[in-house]
Amino acid sequence: MDGAPETLAGVKDVDCAGKQALVTGSTNGIGRAAALALARLGADVIVHGRDASAGDAVVDELTAIGVDGTFLGADFADLEAVRGLADTVRAETDGLDILINNAGALIREGRVTDLGVEYTFHVNHLAPYLLTIELLDHLQPGARVVTVASAAHQGVSLELDRVTNVDRHTGVWAYSHSKLANVLFATELAWRLDHAGREVTANSLHPGAIPGSGFSRFLPGPIPRLVRALDSLPGVPTVADGAAELLFAAVSPRVADVSGRYFSGQRLATPSVAARDADAARRLWEYSADVLHIDEPLVESPNTRPVADDA
Repeated sequence: MDGAPETLAGVKDVDCAGKQALVTGSTNGIGRAAALALARLGADVIVHGRDASAGDAVVDELTAIGVDGTFLGADFADLEAVRGLADTVRAETDGLDILINNAGALIREGRVTDLGVEYTFHVNHLAPYLLTIELLDHLQPGARVVTVASAAHQGVSLELDRVTNVDRHTGVWAYSHSKLANVLFATELAWRLDHAGREVTANSLHPGAIPGSGFSRFLPGPIPRLVRALDSLPGVPTVADGAAELLFAAVSPRVADVSGRYFSGQRLATPSVAARDADAARRLWEYSADVLHIDEPLVESPNTRPVADDA
């Protein structure tokens, strides 16, 4: 049985020839698997990460498939690096058809970046927010923006007052809060794109709990070793399964016109109540622009929004 992500996502016959994709956090784990799957579908792929040698190795795999691959390094804790990444993408491509915001981290200790913002929130939300905004005018008609969130967003509400204060920091809360921000960001982006008349969709998703994704390296003590051991057990979700979730949202014809929604298990799902709070989504959008010292993007937003239907 073919266990490739494109097969698992039901998109192996989708033709992505001539399309340009950027997958952040694609030097390993589900990002790498998604990048290679997009290449097998014919897309040219920009690989992003912090490890140049790992990035070059993925590019070699893309070249072997027969598509154009490029590695661009950027530390998402560094805003100028994020802006530089966007600048290079704009300079070296004619447009972007697929943007997968996959890069993320879980930082256990309470610390802030040079911006004065809690590290996990900065890397997981502010960096992809900024990258997406910097690339808005480079997105082709019909482009899809996919932001990798997590079911971990459930159980928290938006607390922007805690973003610059780490006195009550816990790694799990910070991660969950950043994943809530991912869902709210994707929903708000979708509304604003639609209101601006842009033919671009934006969605978020839960990729599943993937032992082999490499994310366990952020966890304490012996947990990473135990998680890696789970990867060999039957029935445990694999990296290919996680990558299939990304591919489904990024290229499946079944959801080509879907925007502002949350996926789980390759199906429309209903995120938490906090993740469906339109006022919180708007506040997050405005706060993010303010803390990044940029003009609020796509400023014209609808005044009323319906609550998402149950999937």
